[in-house]
Amino acid sequence: MGIDAATSGTRAIRTSRWLRIGIVMGIVLVALTCIYPFLVMVSIALTPEVDAMKGELIPAEPTLKSFSEIWEVMPFAIFYINSLFIALTVTALQLTTSSMAAYAFSRLRWRGRDKVFLGYLATLMVPTAVTMVPVSLLMRHLGWIDSYKAIILPAAFTAYGTFLLRQYFLSIPRDLEEAAHIDGAGFIYIFFRIILPLSKPALSTLAILTFMSSWRMFMWPLIVINTTEKMPLYVGLASLQGIHNTRWSLIMAGATLALLPVVAVFLMAQKYFVEGIQLGAIKG
Repeated sequence: MGIDAATSGTRAIRTSRWLRIGIVMGIVLVALTCIYPFLVMVSIALTPEVDAMKGELIPAEPTLKSFSEIWEVMPFAIFYINSLFIALTVTALQLTTSSMAAYAFSRLRWRGRDKVFLGYLATLMVPTAVTMVPVSLLMRHLGWIDSYKAIILPAAFTAYGTFLLRQYFLSIPRDLEEAAHIDGAGFIYIFFRIILPLSKPALSTLAILTFMSSWRMFMWPLIVINTTEKMPLYVGLASLQGIHNTRWSLIMAGATLALLPVVAVFLMAQKYFVEGIQLGAIKG
């Protein structure tokens, strides 16, 4: 009896060990699958233009020529600054509007609040492609075509960000708010001094997601921007792809440089981003 129990325990340990090894190998395989496109991108960027499409993962003669040439063949610095300005402005506006709307929908009591929120949330089901034509006509009517306002202002409001912050605000204990009310604090003071400081994980998560989506905007700026000096980065890089000739090394070099701000923002806010995911998993 004891021998059988010991044997069963040994088998269970071996099975558990092999299971852990299988899980680790699966994670490594998925990670390599995700990293492979980035390796190909960097490889093509380091490959001379004549050999760019040979499909070599490790270039025979790596060179940094594409990274220096891209600053000369197009106003790459202007594209970079435009994307940075648009992404930072949209992020700041979305954080402002979403946090204020989320506070009104979660902490303030007013008639029809939940019904209005459901109506606002229903806008998430409308595809972006459906609204492009009417919004572009509105931008033309306002005279905002070929301006930063046409890119930034339509993206300054988001139902998803409002929903994300509202759900987080609801998890904050009301005792803190009631204690502040007893001490004579108003809604504005509570919002800025209590709610926002306690919501750094959610705000950081929304900031990262908003910055990433704003940084890689392509279709909407392509519709409303006409002049080269106002084009964001990805629209500018698309000009390197022509009908008869495509500068793949330059495109991949530009795409590699375009990843740097996204990586920097994620690294700076990684602590709050991970904390927000963990809190969401615990409270969900």
